[in-house]
Amino acid sequence: MNTFTVLFLVALVLSYGVQFWLAMRQKAHVLQHRDQVPAAFRDRVSLAAHQKAADYTVEKSKLGDLDSVVGIVFLLALTLGGGISLVFDFWATFDLSPLKASLAAMASVFLLMTVVEIPFSLYQTFVIEEKFGFNKNTLPQFVKDQLLSVALTLGIGLPILALILWVMDSIGDLWWLYAWAIMMGFSLLMSWLFPTLIAPLFNKFEPMQDSSLKQRIQTLLERCGFNSNGIFIMDGSRRSGHGNAYFTGLGNNKRIVFFDTLVKSLDESELEAVLAHELGHFKCKHTIKMLIASSLMTLISFAILGWLITQDWFFDGLGVGTHSNAAALLLFMLVSPVFTTFMQPISAFFQRKFEFEADDFATRNAEAGKLISGLVKLYEENASTLTPDPLYSAFHYSHPPAAIRIAHIEEKIQTA
Repeated sequence: MNTFTVLFLVALVLSYGVQFWLAMRQKAHVLQHRDQVPAAFRDRVSLAAHQKAADYTVEKSKLGDLDSVVGIVFLLALTLGGGISLVFDFWATFDLSPLKASLAAMASVFLLMTVVEIPFSLYQTFVIEEKFGFNKNTLPQFVKDQLLSVALTLGIGLPILALILWVMDSIGDLWWLYAWAIMMGFSLLMSWLFPTLIAPLFNKFEPMQDSSLKQRIQTLLERCGFNSNGIFIMDGSRRSGHGNAYFTGLGNNKRIVFFDTLVKSLDESELEAVLAHELGHFKCKHTIKMLIASSLMTLISFAILGWLITQDWFFDGLGVGTHSNAAALLLFMLVSPVFTTFMQPISAFFQRKFEFEADDFATRNAEAGKLISGLVKLYEENASTLTPDPLYSAFHYSHPPAAIRIAHIEEKIQTA
């Protein structure tokens, strides 16, 4: 057996083994604390809401475990099972240029991956979300969303993929540097265009009407020195009962977006505090820091791929007989997550650090007590567990656990 085959299988077992173990800990920990609301939330969250969050968390975790099992089987079928070679060999039988045949092969694999995930999305939406009262979606809307997503992926993604494959075949040994520049340029362009070109294809965005809430938000923006291209209400309730708020876009195309469900559930002071938290991410330059980190990781990834393409053991060890740039790119995209799993807690650590910093900003620019009450409402209405397993949350959570986050804000109130 090829040495790299053994290395891949070991990494696969370790990666998914740790994830299954953490998921098992999470389910056990949540169920163990299901029947008692944590002391910090006892006066704010009902036992029924706490138990609903526990059951919701466990249900999602069970589905995630099954999804992972199918993902492992599918990955092994594509690699060591010879699936990728079969797809590339199939398209090679047509009268197509090498570039078009490679694009068709890669598109086929991506479409197959989408089809495999659809049953899980259906179950998540129409069974779990429905069971816990969050689903507002319909089957026609679900199908429309899936088809639109595929169409956008093919219409936008394939031309970029074709350009990268052309660069890989034509530029020479430093192709990976040019490919990285293309990817970064494309990412920035899409971030700028997303608010006005992509997002409206899925949801309706209505400018916030003149009101005391809008005036409060505009005053906050002026106080924080933040310019945006408008404040919008999104019809999130068309698909889900979950609430959220976010910034989107770059430069002069930035938008502030509130889910209509969030506007209905939080009062004006709480909405202002939640928005102040989001503003904190921009004022603390978290967006730029994450963009730089992502750019560096992408550059390193392309550089590694540039080396792997020249190594026969990379193809042979993963069961791929077609030694081509396109096959290498596809293999790398499929397999690299197996080897980078243990970088996830590092990323999560810095993301949680950013969340604390954004909360600190919010406590200085809005009512800290309202930030707490707004967050508690979000935890309750989104059925977010208040008692996650410490190891699971350290590995997976991009936000601090509820109890730790609220305690941090309360400490800021006391020392202010």
